[in-house]
Amino acid sequence: MKTNSNASYTILRIKKVKIKTGLSNSTIYNKINPNSKYYDETFPQQVNLGAASVGWIEFEIDQWLEKRVHLSRNIQAI
Repeated sequence: MKTNSNASYTILRIKKVKIKTGLSNSTIYNKINPNSKYYDETFPQQVNLGAASVGWIEFEIDQWLEKRVHLSRNIQAI
């Protein structure tokens, strides 16, 4: 996904990503795992925040959701 270098980023932890997308922990991690049969190259990759913490950039999650809505309604992507 394309990022904006001038943006201030809002980082979402897994709990907020789950709420925003309606997906479970395992589904989210399967979508970002290239070895999973459920891998989705369009799903935003996590950002390492520290030794044992990760998050996702909110506008990348929003873009992914918007694309899913367009695809489900057969609307050409903007």
